[in-house]
Amino acid sequence: MIKNILVLFALNLFLFGHAQILKKEIPDKLLVLTFDDAPASQYAVVAPLLKEYGFGATFFVCEFPPNYKDSTLYMNWRQIKALDKMGFEVANHTHTHANVSKLSQSQFNAELEYIENKCDSLGITPPQNFAYPGYGLNADVLKFLEEKSYRFARAGGSRAYDPLTDHPFLIPSWATNAGNKSEIKAAMGEAKNGKITVLTLHGVPDVEHPWVNTPPNLFKEYLQYLSDHDFKVVSLRDLLAYIDTEEAMKTIVPNLTMPLKN
Repeated sequence: MIKNILVLFALNLFLFGHAQILKKEIPDKLLVLTFDDAPASQYAVVAPLLKEYGFGATFFVCEFPPNYKDSTLYMNWRQIKALDKMGFEVANHTHTHANVSKLSQSQFNAELEYIENKCDSLGITPPQNFAYPGYGLNADVLKFLEEKSYRFARAGGSRAYDPLTDHPFLIPSWATNAGNKSEIKAAMGEAKNGKITVLTLHGVPDVEHPWVNTPPNLFKEYLQYLSDHDFKVVSLRDLLAYIDTEEAMKTIVPNLTMPLKN
């Protein structure tokens, strides 16, 4: 009898904790679009198409070395500011696309603060979310992001995001390229039963890094599919309407053994 009572008590605590994480129910067909590295095509091609479809998105920006000053390859800060003014989220991908798992805390802080200060100086909404360059991360990185009051951090892993089991700093995603259309279409179908599909894209097209290239026609096909099938396409910060990140951080232990790279 006592054993049964203890089991019920533990179950109630578990369910209560989960209920506190969610501000409201996660709808089916909720999908997050994220774009990394600030290639020029994100301003010239991606943003106009997203506005046409009425979709949200997060742009994780950095100054990708060595050619970030080449405006034929990468966005300048005027264009990044324009994305913010268009209603898209501008988020932090470090100053130099650094593997943050190999940095000291002071180095990591400098990488973050460069983007934070750039945004502040240009009147861009302060970044509150982060994506790991090259998917490099460790426990110390997560701890420092929390100290810096970041809300979400996106990784890889090619699986759906479950807000009740995935730590907010270990959000999984699928990465698109020119040859994995069937995988990405299947990934879209994973946005159900409380799970959220998060996609990582780079250039559309990506001139400097062809291994992460998404051809414009394929990108348009994805957008049309999402529209035709009534997906709600949002930025990462829009998930704050559904998820209490402070409660999630207190409740969910980061699991660094899960797949976290694409």
